Amino acid sequence: MNYDAILADMVAVAREAGALTLRYFERFRDLEIGIKGPADFVSDADKESELLIRKFLFERYPDWSFTGEEFEPVHKSDEYRWLVDPIDGTTNFINGMHYTISIALRRGNETVCGVLYNPSADEMFTSIKGQGAFMNGDRLKVSEQADIGLFNIGTGLPTPGLSLYPGAYERLDAIRAPVGAVRIVGSAANSCAYVAMGRLTGYYEETGFVDTAAGILFVEEAGGIVTDWWGRGPEVFERTGTLLVANKATHAFLLEKLKDVPRKEPK
Repeated sequence: MNYDAILADMVAVAREAGALTLRYFERFRDLEIGIKGPADFVSDADKESELLIRKFLFERYPDWSFTGEEFEPVHKSDEYRWLVDPIDGTTNFINGMHYTISIALRRGNETVCGVLYNPSADEMFTSIKGQGAFMNGDRLKVSEQADIGLFNIGTGLPTPGLSLYPGAYERLDAIRAPVGAVRIVGSAANSCAYVAMGRLTGYYEETGFVDTAAGILFVEEAGGIVTDWWGRGPEVFERTGTLLVANKATHAFLLEKLKDVPRKEPK
């Protein structure tokens, strides 16, 4: 299938959702915030963004399935499914920091198209499988950095009591010590995109696949490596969320640092 027209639709609706969410973002201090769970927030903007994207895509592709972050999935097709995070980085969003809108198209067990939009920076990431990854039309390539002292690694800070892996902060300290920097971007999708374009040399976190499906495609298309924390493939990380994306040297470094973590098995 030629996915060019589909990608154009994904870009168009991402921009529409970006315009909608920016109206909320500009008055972030006045937003009403809901709490879905510990350190898990939601705003009206999340819900309205997802409804806008859902309506747009169903009008054009009425027989395809849809999985979002805020509402129950809609199953119509075993072949095509949208994966949508209407605001990835809600904590960033409600505090006036950069956030993203992520849309991926799955065909069977494969991500074939991805779009990620950062409205605050007007950065639009796009990819069709096998055709490269781009930001605002410029082709992406992962960093070639191989000097550990210059690695710039992204991750998240696990909330005490939520992390499934005891010793998370001790491992983070061991990773932080020899590298150039560790950065918390606050959006899993944007972190993957930053690896694809070389702003980060690597990124690891336990996160949801809906958040990262598009970002994973960008990294793969930009020449990066994508595994779980123990080097296993999509049959594991898509179901466990233990994601590691990086250039070759950073990937090897992080595998070594994470190797003693008890493995999480897919359900």
